[in-house]
Amino acid sequence: MHLDEVTGDARGGNVARLFDETVRNHGGELAVEGPGRELTHAELAHETASFAGGLRERGFDPGDRLLCYLPNSPQYLVAALGAFRAGVVVSPVNPQYKRRELGYQLEDTDASVVVTHPDLRPVVTETLAESDRDPTVVSVGDPDQHHPDDVAFDAVRGDPVTVDRDPEDVALLPYTSGTTGQPKGVRLTHRNFAAQLVSYLASRDDEVADTDVRSLCYLPLYHITGFTHVAMQPLVRGGALYLRNPSDWSAETAMETIESEGITHFVGVTAMYVDMVGSGSFGEHDLSSLVRVSEGGAKMSVAVQERFEAVADVSLTEGYGMTETTGATHSQRGSAFGPRHGSIGQPLRHTDCKVVDASGEEVQPGEEGELLVRGPQVMAGYHGMPEATADAFTETGYLRTGDVARRDADNYYEIVDRKKHVIVTAGYNVYPSEVEELLREHEAVADAAVVGRDDDRRNEVPVAYVVAAPDTEPTGPLAETVRQFVLDRVAEYKHPREVHFVDALPRTASGKVQKYELERRADEAGGATSES
Repeated sequence: MHLDEVTGDARGGNVARLFDETVRNHGGELAVEGPGRELTHAELAHETASFAGGLRERGFDPGDRLLCYLPNSPQYLVAALGAFRAGVVVSPVNPQYKRRELGYQLEDTDASVVVTHPDLRPVVTETLAESDRDPTVVSVGDPDQHHPDDVAFDAVRGDPVTVDRDPEDVALLPYTSGTTGQPKGVRLTHRNFAAQLVSYLASRDDEVADTDVRSLCYLPLYHITGFTHVAMQPLVRGGALYLRNPSDWSAETAMETIESEGITHFVGVTAMYVDMVGSGSFGEHDLSSLVRVSEGGAKMSVAVQERFEAVADVSLTEGYGMTETTGATHSQRGSAFGPRHGSIGQPLRHTDCKVVDASGEEVQPGEEGELLVRGPQVMAGYHGMPEATADAFTETGYLRTGDVARRDADNYYEIVDRKKHVIVTAGYNVYPSEVEELLREHEAVADAAVVGRDDDRRNEVPVAYVVAAPDTEPTGPLAETVRQFVLDRVAEYKHPREVHFVDALPRTASGKVQKYELERRADEAGGATSES
C-alpha cells in the first residue's frame, strides 16, 4: 500500500480507513489488552465507528475539537480513533496536567468535548469554574463515580460512521511548549499521520508475522511517540498492543510481561532500561521474544546499552523525531549499514533533510549545524500562530528543528546539542521558560532561571536558580516552599528538584542569562538550599 493510495482523494483522506484494511485481514485477532479490557481488531473498529456515530448524533461536526484527558486505556484509543472517523480533531492532554495547563489548552483549542476519567474530573471541574467554556464532558469508568453533569463514555454511541476528510484536514492537535511564550498547538493532518503508518507498513524488517507482533506500551498515549509508534503502527499492522499506565511502571513487571506474553516490540525511555538493568532479577527473565527494542529522548550510557543487549540478545536502537513531525524522521533500524551507536541513524525513506549553517547553507559531512527536515509527516503549522509557523519553516519548506546535528559520509546523523534549552527528563520535555514564568509569580522570587542537572536515572532533572525579592530572606525552608509552589501547579516532572538562591543570575553584556554557567553550578551542587 502506498501513501497516494490512502491520501489521493478526499474519500480516502481519513486515516482511520487504514484500520478498516486491518480488520479485513486480521479482524479476529487480539488488538488491545489493557486495564480491564480486551478488544479484537474487529471490535476496536466497530467501537470506534460507533463512537464516531455517537459524536455526530450529539451534534459534533468535522473540525470540532475534542480534548482527550485520559490515562493510557483502551478507551483512549476508542476515543481517538472514533474522533478521527467523525472528523473531530483530537487534542491529547497530559493526564499529569493541572488546572493551569488544562485551562490553557481548553481555551486555545476552543474544545467542545472533553473525554476524561473520574480521577481527573476534579481538575476539569476547577478548570471549568474559571473558564467561560462549556464543553460536553464525557467520562469513562464506573458511572457511579461520574460527575452528575457528565455523559457516560459508553453512552456516546450511534450508527457506525467514517466521514470523508481531505488529507490536509487536521486530525491531531497535540501541544508542545516552546522555549519562549505559551505552548503551541501542532496541526497534524490525516496525511501526516497516514505517512507514518504507511511508511511503517512498507518497511517491515523484523521477520515477524503481522499478527505475531506484540507491542508493550508504557509510554503515554498523549505523547507522539507512544501514540504513533508504540500503539498505532503495530495496530494498523494487525498486531496486539499491551497497554500499561506510565505511573504503574515497574521494571520487574515489565520483564515478567515480556516473558509471559512473548512481547516482540518495546520502546522505552532511558530510565526504563536503567531500571531493568539495575534490577536484581535482570538476567532471570527470558527476554528472547524481543525483536524490536528502541529508545528515544536522551542518549543512553554505553554500559547500560551493552548490558541490556547482551542479556536480551537484541539490538537496542535509537531514533529521532518531534511532535511537529508526527514522530520519527530518523532511525538506526533500517539504516543501510545497520545501527551505529551514538547516532540517530539515517533519514526515513520519505524524509528529506540537511544540516545548515547560520546563513542557511548546507555544511559538509562532519560539520555541525542546524538540522532541517522535510517530508509528508511534517506538520501543517501551529494552531492560530501564523508568525510562529512562518518562523518554523524555511522558504523551501524545510522545518527548522532547532537541534544542532552533524552527519557522516554514510548519511548517518548525530544530534550534538539543542539550540532550544529543553531539559529531557525520563523522556519528558521540560521547557525552562514555562517553569521560570511560574517561579516569578511567587512573591518571594524576583528573577529565576531553570537548567538541567545530569541525573543517572532520568538523564536530567530541572534545577532552579532564584533571585529573592527585596526584603526577603533566602533560606532553606523558603527554597522548599518555592519548589512546592511549582509542584502544586504543573505536572510533577516539570518542577525543580533543587532551588538555589543567588544574589544575581550570571548574564552576558547583552543581558542574556549564561545558562552554561548555571549548568556547571548545578552539576556541582545538590539539595534545595540557598547560596550567595
